[in-house]
Amino acid sequence: MSYSEFTTLDKAKRAFNLIIEEDHNLFAEVEGIVLSDYLKQTLKEYLPLATAINTEKARSEFLIAPILAEVRRLANYQISLFSGTEFDVDQEKGLSGYCDYIISCSKEQYFISVPVVTIVEAKNENIKGGLGQCIAEMVAAQIFNQQEHHPLPEIYGVVSTGTVWKFLILKDNLVLIDSQEYYINQVNIILAIMLLPIKKLLS
Repeated sequence: MSYSEFTTLDKAKRAFNLIIEEDHNLFAEVEGIVLSDYLKQTLKEYLPLATAINTEKARSEFLIAPILAEVRRLANYQISLFSGTEFDVDQEKGLSGYCDYIISCSKEQYFISVPVVTIVEAKNENIKGGLGQCIAEMVAAQIFNQQEHHPLPEIYGVVSTGTVWKFLILKDNLVLIDSQEYYINQVNIILAIMLLPIKKLLS
């Protein structure tokens, strides 16, 4: 098995004996941050292109990647960002394969190092269809951190089409799925949410 085989939320729930809660507005108190002129211009140029092409690859490259790069800049380059990287943690449990994006609070950029804080799963249009895979990758991050003696109380995850972002938090065996979705015109809030687990570790 691999991450991509967790095609439904139920598969991930059963495989890892998880508790799922979906009724929390997790980030109601989060305030947006100021966007750089560079990101504003990038999204202005690439948003029409990404939505016209309308493939997962285009949305990932033209929308998600620039936003994650902005997160790295806002974190003063104290984090590492990985794209399309192999992340084999436990093949027997199906926790192997490639992740769309991984964020670690380590400056090591040549290989994935602890602590992994956030998993980003890119999808073309079906947010719900990406939840199971994202959760499996979050569980892998949790185990990876534990194996490397750097456990974290929370792992963040997000499934995104580039224009829509759905956040999750993994705490032990509890998965909190945000009741809200955030849209590209709320990118200032998306960035603020992405920075939450990073600030906790870097402060």
